[in-house]
Amino acid sequence: MSIELLYWDGCPSHPQALAELRAALAGLGHADAQVVLRRVDSEEEAAALGFCGSPTVRVDGVDPVPPPAGEPTGLTCRVYRLADGRYSPTPDPGLLRQGLARLVGADAPEQVRR
Repeated sequence: MSIELLYWDGCPSHPQALAELRAALAGLGHADAQVVLRRVDSEEEAAALGFCGSPTVRVDGVDPVPPPAGEPTGLTCRVYRLADGRYSPTPDPGLLRQGLARLVGADAPEQVRR
């Protein structure tokens, strides 16, 4: 399993996203999962990767919180929609956790997963 955090150097949100990703993985019983930081350096690379902004999480190439259909690629800061409708520079923690649970599974006891 490959877990990546794709980012663009010009966007300040990827350190927070990395901390939230690691917290979500720990909550699912995968605290020891390796997260690879992958810097996207050019518009061409962004297009080739389908990178629609920083930060983007991928598990085996799949985004646990996928962008809306038709979202353009590029070296930009990504904007996420939170569960309550507000916008955020990082994924909604609950939606991220749900997406990760689908992709990596949950090894934690039931009381921890709530």
